[in-house]
Amino acid sequence: MTVNKPSLSQVRVVSNRRSAWLAGCAATVVLTVAGCGGGGAVGTTTKDGFAQVPQKDGALTVWVDATRLDSAKLYQKLHPDVKLDIVTYDGNANGSNYLQTKVQLFNRTRKGWPDVVFSSQNNEVTWAVDAGFAAPLNKGLIPPATLGRFAEGANDVCTVSGTVYCLRNDLSQAVLWYNAPLLKRFGYQVPTTWEEYEQLGKKVAEEHPGYLVGDAGDSFAPEIYLWASKCGANHIIGPKSVSVNTTSEACTKMARLMDVLIKNKSLSISGVFSTDFGKNKADKVLLMPGPAWFGGAVFKDTLKTPAKHIAAAPIPQWQGDTSPSTGNVGGGTWLLSQHSAHIKAATDFLKWVTTDNAYQGEKAPGFPAYAPAAETWLKEQDASGYFADDLSALKDAASQVWPGWGSGQFSQEAIWAATVKPALTQGKTVESMLPAWQDSVVKYAKANGYKVAQ
Repeated sequence: MTVNKPSLSQVRVVSNRRSAWLAGCAATVVLTVAGCGGGGAVGTTTKDGFAQVPQKDGALTVWVDATRLDSAKLYQKLHPDVKLDIVTYDGNANGSNYLQTKVQLFNRTRKGWPDVVFSSQNNEVTWAVDAGFAAPLNKGLIPPATLGRFAEGANDVCTVSGTVYCLRNDLSQAVLWYNAPLLKRFGYQVPTTWEEYEQLGKKVAEEHPGYLVGDAGDSFAPEIYLWASKCGANHIIGPKSVSVNTTSEACTKMARLMDVLIKNKSLSISGVFSTDFGKNKADKVLLMPGPAWFGGAVFKDTLKTPAKHIAAAPIPQWQGDTSPSTGNVGGGTWLLSQHSAHIKAATDFLKWVTTDNAYQGEKAPGFPAYAPAAETWLKEQDASGYFADDLSALKDAASQVWPGWGSGQFSQEAIWAATVKPALTQGKTVESMLPAWQDSVVKYAKANGYKVAQ
């Protein structure tokens, strides 16, 4: 969900006073364990895999987006002795690069880094490690037993050469959301294959025009449809290498499906958060492929869908495909700053906000990446009385996110929004835009220093 980005004057930071840097270090150099010329900053202590500045008392600065603001507030309520300075920012929504830009500034001025920060993006380690910002977590800060209880593969996007530099907040695996009483009233069955899904979309257009089987109007649409189809548009094959192929059969057959349903208007090209969608289509959703957080953020909060209407099923698969796959939209990560003068307090907050049932199990809007909290979260959803059935499909889908779509430094959402989405509003087809999409991905990747295979 996009959050308005604050102006520089609106962002409050607590500037950690740093000990003096060695004479001769340039202002733009970020000191690592090796330091400048092998020495490091005066007063630093090498511990937990990195050089730590002198520790002190004081407020812990935590940056969050609007959605995660409640987590920081709850921590403050449950830990009244901890001083928190909570700063809200856009969370790097839609690949804004706000956090990276600010860290670059802080590195130049040698002050201002937050102690802990949330990002809605899963690609922050692609720059935050080289920038000397993200602290290693599996070198002593977070116990192996804790790391081992995250869902399988959840922290892969946080790991560089075996070192974990962030913790995943939630999993955003895509499932097929559907309106259970509406589906029953129309006499339809939940489709299990993409072929059945397309046929149902055709029937809906003919028999119940105006009703929808999905939405292709958001910038994250490719992460739902194309990713689930195993379209190799974004395969990260190395630290700075990516394979891009948007015109394979896996891509074109999904593009054709989308084009058929866009043409007959059973697939919307208005984003689910747009005013148009909320005003004209909120009660017309029969089916909606989408991530785990759609249940609360879209249906309950945005579209105000009544209780006992929405349920989740596995996302459709292509006939004959014996390896189930789905996509992922967001999820977000938490990072701890190497520059923190409050390492213990920052680590305690980081561990709590990603694993504790008080937030992740009972209050979090999305499916927790920490497996024990996810079990509690599912029980809470069932007990809430909102959903028409249990959400076990989310648990199954958590391990089915196709690994051939990576988290590069460039934003696929920004690329799709700039390249394909405008063309759809002009009446062009998804299939016709696949080559232009490829060209844009290649351009963005190379601009970010990636070696591209096509």
